[in-house]
Amino acid sequence: MTETIHVQIGTTPDRGDLEETLEAIDAGESVESEPARLTVESLELFGRIFRPTNLELLEAIAEHDPASIRELARIVDRHPPEVTENVHELADYGLVELVDDGRAKRPTIWYDEIEISGDVPLRNATDDAAPA
Repeated sequence: MTETIHVQIGTTPDRGDLEETLEAIDAGESVESEPARLTVESLELFGRIFRPTNLELLEAIAEHDPASIRELARIVDRHPPEVTENVHELADYGLVELVDDGRAKRPTIWYDEIEISGDVPLRNATDDAAPA
C-alpha cells in the first residue's frame, strides 16, 4: 500500500495533521484515517523545502534506508554538515523523522510519495485593476 503525504501551498501553515500522524506512527497505531497534510504558506517557502538537493535526500532515504545522516551524506556524495542542515530542515517540517540509534540519528520517512496542490497567484491579491 502506498502512503502519501499531501502538500498544499496555502496562506496558513498547518502541520497539525502531519504531527498527529507522526505521533500515531511513533505509538504504533494505524494511520488509515485522513491523509497527512502539510501546508506551506508561500511558493517561495515551498521552493526552499522541495529544492532539488532536498528531494535528492528524500529519494535516497526512501531507496537506501541509511543508518545515519553521515551514511546518507556518503550516498548522495555531499559533505555531512550540509546534509545534516538539510535533514534538520526537512525534519522541522515533518518530512523526515530522526530516530535515535545509539550515537547516530537515523533519518526515516513513512511515506512513499508526495502529492502537491495549490494555486500560484500571478499578481498581488490587492491589484484589482488591470494595468492601463
